[in-house]
Amino acid sequence: MVDYKKGSHTVYDIKYHVVWVTKYRYKILHKVIGQRLRELLRQGCETIGVTIVQGSIGKDHVHMLLSCPTNIAPSKIVQYLKGRSSKLLQGEFPEIKKKYWGQHLWAVGYFCATVGTVTEETIKEYIENQDKDGVEDIFKVEDE
Repeated sequence: MVDYKKGSHTVYDIKYHVVWVTKYRYKILHKVIGQRLRELLRQGCETIGVTIVQGSIGKDHVHMLLSCPTNIAPSKIVQYLKGRSSKLLQGEFPEIKKKYWGQHLWAVGYFCATVGTVTEETIKEYIENQDKDGVEDIFKVEDE
């Protein structure tokens, strides 16, 4: 069963699979730096109301499965997490600041995919079978 979350006017289950990498794919996210990054990402997610369902920090990338509220765009979530973690990590670890002298720890961009409990085909079939009037159209209007 899906664990739906509730807002004042919404019931939802929104999950995103998000991945981003270090600039130049430098393998710097190990040992103490990786541990501190995990702590920063947990704090950041908690601050904006995002739940980490699963996460993994590789030596040069971050993988996260996030459960998000309806009022925050995935781009804003990633922007916040990347920006905050970059600034704080470079402030705490001089070796990172030296390696990334332009103050950009993360590569530009990220990967994001939605995760759902039903497939795209299931939704298409459900919508298609709402009104069996024989009209072949991808966006129907029900007659009254």
